[in-house]
Amino acid sequence: MARHWRTGAAGLAVLGLSLTACGGAKVGDTSSGSGSSSGSSAKCGTFNLAVNPWVGYEADAAVVAYVAEKKLGCTVAKKNLKEQVAWQGFGTGEIDAVLENWGHAELKKKYISGQKTAVEAGSTGNTGVIGWFVPPWMVKKYPDITDWKNLNKYASLFKTSESGSKGQLLDGDPSYVTNDEALVKNLKLNFKVVQGGSETSLIQSFRQAEKNKKPFIGYFYSPQWFFDEVKLVRVNLPKYTTGCDVVPAKVACDYPDYDLDKIVSAKFAKSGSPAYNLVKNFNWTNDDQNEVAKWIAVDKLSDDAAAKKWVDANPDKVAAWLK
Repeated sequence: MARHWRTGAAGLAVLGLSLTACGGAKVGDTSSGSGSSSGSSAKCGTFNLAVNPWVGYEADAAVVAYVAEKKLGCTVAKKNLKEQVAWQGFGTGEIDAVLENWGHAELKKKYISGQKTAVEAGSTGNTGVIGWFVPPWMVKKYPDITDWKNLNKYASLFKTSESGSKGQLLDGDPSYVTNDEALVKNLKLNFKVVQGGSETSLIQSFRQAEKNKKPFIGYFYSPQWFFDEVKLVRVNLPKYTTGCDVVPAKVACDYPDYDLDKIVSAKFAKSGSPAYNLVKNFNWTNDDQNEVAKWIAVDKLSDDAAAKKWVDANPDKVAAWLK
């Protein structure tokens, strides 16, 4: 997600690797989809779609892949990749599209402005939000805990074996956007950032914290279906202002809201493929994404089944994507 990151993978050799599932469901099918046998298959050919490791993105990919296969006759190859690695594939032809980009000014500078191997393809219609959250029971018991200035007062409540004498702030997948190390340091908070490893671990930690009335604070984001299950409450960090996060090490402000957008390879944009027009026109709401993501993560529908259910219920939206 979004802007600053730590990448644990280097080079295009990792492009074929699968990732651990998120949100209680597989991230995506690494095999190619079965395209239509109609004549349109040759026109579309293979559509190489990156799938990043969170279930909201999986929902995007499920619906776009389903429409590409069933309506356009494409053969869709889903490739499960961390965000930063996926962008490397634009120049090699291994990746045609990233469906949900969280800012990534540095990647845009490198691959769009610099190498010119990628281009923007418009907004998804989703607004992305990142922040620190606590379970609702804590706000009832400690009403002032949502003000960051009071976090040190409660730091001892959050101590774990991994955080030692400090309070624990749990982060997610190491590839996700996070300014948390800088925030803890620059706001002089008596906390230690601990990596949870995945979206699934974050969700389970929040779920158990609310159920067992256990103190817990962690990084989280929306769109996210889990807010329908547990009404997490956001901690108010110093207000975001334009430019306050330009220097990663000096960040002392909250995260911005992100207008999530789509990025495609420059070659794909010029290919004449109907899959490019589909990606360019793809646009839906946070509620749409959360609905499909919940079907995948909670109801355990396959990606295709969840996509079919949504597509069948929203023919007008799909028709607009195919114009």
